[in-house]
Amino acid sequence: MAEFLYRVGRLAFRRRWYVALVWAAVLAAVGLGALKAPGAADEGFSMPGIESQKAFDLMEERFPGASADGATARVVFVAPKGEKVTAAGHRKAVESAVADLADGSQVASAVDPFQAKAVSKDGTTAYATVTYKVASSDLTEASKAQLVKALDTARDTGLTVEAGGTAMDDGAGAGGSAEAIGIAIAAVVLLVTFGSLAAAGLPLLTAIVGVGVSMATILALSHPLGLSTTTGTLAMMLGLAVGIDYALFVVSRYREERAKGREPGEATALAVGTAGSAVVFAGLTVVIALAGLTVVGIPMLTKMGLAAAGAVVVGVLVALTLVPAFLGFWPNAVLRRKDRRRGRIEEEAKDNGGTRWARFVLRRPLPVLILGVVGLGALAVPMTSLQLGMPGDEAKSTSTTQRRAYDALAEGFGPGFNGPLTVVVDAKGDADAKAAVSTISRKIGSTEGVVSVSPARFNETGDTAVFSAVPSTAPTSEKTKDLVTTIRDARPALESGTGATFEVTGSTALNIDIAEKVQSALVPYLIVVVGLAIVLLLVVFRSLLVPLKAALGFLLSILASLGAVVLVFQEGHGASLLGVETTGPIMSLMPIFLVGIVFGLAMDYEVFLVSRMREAYVHGETPAQAVTSGFRHSARVVTAAALIMIAVFAGFMGESDSMIKMIGFGLASAVLLDAFVVRMAIVPAVLALLGHRAWWLPAWLDRILPRVDVEGEALTRAADTPAPAPAASPSADQDAVRV
Repeated sequence: MAEFLYRVGRLAFRRRWYVALVWAAVLAAVGLGALKAPGAADEGFSMPGIESQKAFDLMEERFPGASADGATARVVFVAPKGEKVTAAGHRKAVESAVADLADGSQVASAVDPFQAKAVSKDGTTAYATVTYKVASSDLTEASKAQLVKALDTARDTGLTVEAGGTAMDDGAGAGGSAEAIGIAIAAVVLLVTFGSLAAAGLPLLTAIVGVGVSMATILALSHPLGLSTTTGTLAMMLGLAVGIDYALFVVSRYREERAKGREPGEATALAVGTAGSAVVFAGLTVVIALAGLTVVGIPMLTKMGLAAAGAVVVGVLVALTLVPAFLGFWPNAVLRRKDRRRGRIEEEAKDNGGTRWARFVLRRPLPVLILGVVGLGALAVPMTSLQLGMPGDEAKSTSTTQRRAYDALAEGFGPGFNGPLTVVVDAKGDADAKAAVSTISRKIGSTEGVVSVSPARFNETGDTAVFSAVPSTAPTSEKTKDLVTTIRDARPALESGTGATFEVTGSTALNIDIAEKVQSALVPYLIVVVGLAIVLLLVVFRSLLVPLKAALGFLLSILASLGAVVLVFQEGHGASLLGVETTGPIMSLMPIFLVGIVFGLAMDYEVFLVSRMREAYVHGETPAQAVTSGFRHSARVVTAAALIMIAVFAGFMGESDSMIKMIGFGLASAVLLDAFVVRMAIVPAVLALLGHRAWWLPAWLDRILPRVDVEGEALTRAADTPAPAPAASPSADQDAVRV
């Protein structure tokens, strides 16, 4: 592996113009394809195998055209304190507002609340439902402006008017300012790490090229592969983060080789052969973690994982080819300014912050290990009370009209009104379908916790009916979850008595089913991903205990980060500092996202840090000396890489959406804990306690495992010849660009 990558690096350095032109051509080709590709329709969220999804599928089959994809808006009218919306003046204002809402080219219908009996029992609150002919993403600015104008006009009459629904979605997601903040902080970290604008800019430039290729490819293939508009979110986030990190490691190793007196071409080839090997295996661990998302069984998540895995592969290829090509263009520009000015390069100091920290841990490994494990364990305790769900409008800021509409409906109609259960009755083959549906509706309506049941609506053939059951508790309440379980548990008795079957669905039931499926898929996913990664690390480190230690350390950091998420977003400790106004269940997909993304990144740091220790150990150093050598060469770079990741993820905490805040906080805290507690403290402490045993491998396993030479031992032996005094060559090559 190392020798092959050495040749790749040398070829890219020598043929830098060809490499740069090939990447430019690829970027132009996929960019053109993305521009010409038809936009992919957002296929929505689906999860095969759960009851809610089966019920939705049955509704689409038996009620063709009923489940239109048109946007909806629920406009809520609240009378001033002490008054009622049914009063003549307020009623006229509401009817006028409904007429204004219906007056739009994209509006299909606007239902008058007084005709639809959508008025609260106390007469203080009413709501009108506006249905559009097109999906929310296809609403024109004119339609949105018309909706806002109608709301403002109604407010001028003295009524409190708020609106929720898909028509109110602004389409904003993670991106824009979040990426800009992450890139800005990453640039500062790189500048401090390298002390050179060129060295700081090169990883950023190559990462942007890689993300550009990845995102353009996703857009170009969105139509034929059925990718939705959300597929590329994870790919952009990870592509940017790993693209910077991988280039950072190659550039750092290049500067190290130059300090040893290597010529630019040889230093580049050695950097790609050694650091590039670590990049390949680190990238493989990330790809394994992301591709493993297919185990969960959620099509959208599978596509997001595979798209992100593709972005990581592009990042690896960029680090192995485009980075050495750019080093060929600017061989001296990436060196520190003082080295270029005085014409010679100083080798890295034998004693730096990394070695001092390593010696600190080596002197007291047991206390460091205990402190690290106990600290992470304490932070993980809140995770035992983890509640999963899908936060809706109730989790939005009170400054949004959607949140105020949600609160007004809950106050006027009860907390369960915002999350009614939809019951689909399949009476096909039943002699008296109406009687069967009536019996089921009556039984569910009498269930404790159900406030009301709507009249059943039959399809044209009369063999299927749909009705709603309004719970007495909020959609995210545990009591609502228990109610859904109770209704479903009563199904066998009702089916045997009526001959008809039914299924419970709706957004509330769907969220409950998703949470249960994600929880059941988490353990198999962990087994698959961690198992494959352990095998890969066995090959990389040729050690039995190091991969096991890496996996256990990851589990500690992931549990601690989940505990931190629960502490803030579920229990509310420190939530106000992040601008989180309402706490509640943790997003159902959060554990899966956290495990998939952070596992790959954690193994990145493990490979980059421990591979240098392994390299030193293979070259004859004692276990303690190897740990110190690994920290001397890698601690600063791993620290910079982790800070960059944290910056990219923390940028998303500034978004207004609480779910995006949660993802950003979870990922940033997980990287923080894994990089600085597990990899920088627990790992050296464990290696110090194990000594030579850390690198032990059974003889039979040693014979079976392939040898990949990730440490570049063969390259180092060939390159370790007497070298002239280190010097900053003003012209590394006849074709090199002089800086």
